[in-house]
Amino acid sequence: MSGLERWHVGPWTTRGSLPGEPLEPGRKRTPDELNFDVVGLARILGRRLSGREELQVRLWQNELRPTHTRLCGVHTLADPENSRKLEETARETFAWLSTRAPAGYEFILTDAVHLQPLTDLSAEVVTVDAVIAIAAERGDALPADRLAASHVRRNSAGDWFAGDAVCNWSGPYPTSDEAADAVRAARVELTNQLSQAGHEDLAATANSWPDVQVEPPPTRP
Repeated sequence: MSGLERWHVGPWTTRGSLPGEPLEPGRKRTPDELNFDVVGLARILGRRLSGREELQVRLWQNELRPTHTRLCGVHTLADPENSRKLEETARETFAWLSTRAPAGYEFILTDAVHLQPLTDLSAEVVTVDAVIAIAAERGDALPADRLAASHVRRNSAGDWFAGDAVCNWSGPYPTSDEAADAVRAARVELTNQLSQAGHEDLAATANSWPDVQVEPPPTRP
């Protein structure tokens, strides 16, 4: 699925108020708005809808998002039964989404849809993000961690960078291979730093880390 080529750890939807919590207009979605965001996220990531389902989504959209400039956190569906149907659809949608997490990660649904690393060190795939999270829980933040956990992407000018969903930590590079090599070098350094900090069990997972993710360049029509 092309939509998952640019994955990132953390929330994938705007945060929302949970049922029973006071609403926070302008800061958090209402429960209905959050459920609609879950449905919308899956559509972006490739979930196909029937004609009837597409019509229903449009009806929900008209009620929950009447304008592009509307204040979030205030809109709810007028019909409680319609709200229940949206909640049920969001649960079904999240079940579809949860099976499509990248190897070594899982989607969870709380106040938003979050992607988080699995922290089972005996797993076949152990991600760099998981190792960094465990080290942080033990009280260590290591200098090489951000670049070691980076993926490679291309900007509109054609240059390649190593970074995350928000920041570029290294680059620009003329080729994706050079950017990926910078991440691999950071991973070697991270392994050394883990060992020096006494985290031999974390350093030993290096052979289980997935290869550096390189986002394919945009296709031209």
